[in-house]
Amino acid sequence: MFGLNLRYHRLQQIQQLDPVNDHCQICHLLVGYEFPWDITRSLELAMVKTYCIPSISQLLDRTGEFHHHTQKRYDDTGLLVAEILKWSYDSERGQESLRRMNAIHGHYPISNEDFLYVLSTFIYEPIRWNERFGWRLFCETEKLAIFHFWQKVGEKMHIKNIPSTYEKFAQYNHDYEQQNFVYSDSNRRVGESTINLFLSWFPYFSRQMIKPCVYAMFDDLTLTAFGSPHPPGVVCNLVENGLKLRGYVSRWLLPRKKPDFFTDSKLRSYPNGYKLSDIGPTKMLKKLNRNN
Repeated sequence: MFGLNLRYHRLQQIQQLDPVNDHCQICHLLVGYEFPWDITRSLELAMVKTYCIPSISQLLDRTGEFHHHTQKRYDDTGLLVAEILKWSYDSERGQESLRRMNAIHGHYPISNEDFLYVLSTFIYEPIRWNERFGWRLFCETEKLAIFHFWQKVGEKMHIKNIPSTYEKFAQYNHDYEQQNFVYSDSNRRVGESTINLFLSWFPYFSRQMIKPCVYAMFDDLTLTAFGSPHPPGVVCNLVENGLKLRGYVSRWLLPRKKPDFFTDSKLRSYPNGYKLSDIGPTKMLKKLNRNN
């Protein structure tokens, strides 16, 4: 029981903090210490779900980045998000990351509504994942802190009309998916490139066996928008129960002493480390760095 008490020590610390004023500190603890693996996986799902919007997938399909530089595009997205979460958006490093993100996005005609939806996935996909698979549930303070963190990031990205409350933004997220998740060939192409990226992380001989397990992570609305096969129920149950078991076992582990942000990982695109000036579409790097 002593180990279990230690496991919940950070939760007790977080519950003493304010979700509005201390949201950067709370998110730092959640992403770096309490749920690093879970939040990374949930943000992968968030990323994939944005490709169910034809206006988003068509843009990505045209640039070719997700077909020819899939791993770099994945790593770059993870790095920019992790930089902001690790150092906070008000730190020098966080501000530099936000400038980089805004400069990249500024080259593309992205609607404010699509920006809003993508932003909402960074709030609600980790919360949904936690409700299904977390070794403990987020407390109300943590959920509100995640909302306030990304609300502030959205403002610094110049996104307009961000809903003012957790509940209103959750409703926007739900309604946007119901109205805009429709099949298109660009959804399928970008989705297949992303699925192939995930499979490339496993030994070649195992990829066909793992592929249905990857599809089992997505809901029916997402699979339909991708034109992807719906995996057998037995596979869905296996994946669901396996992740729930992982969460149960994790509950009995000692708390993490060292942070485990995405930026701390050895990345396939940057085996020797990276600089923020390395981040961005390959064809755009010279222009991005010239403007800095």
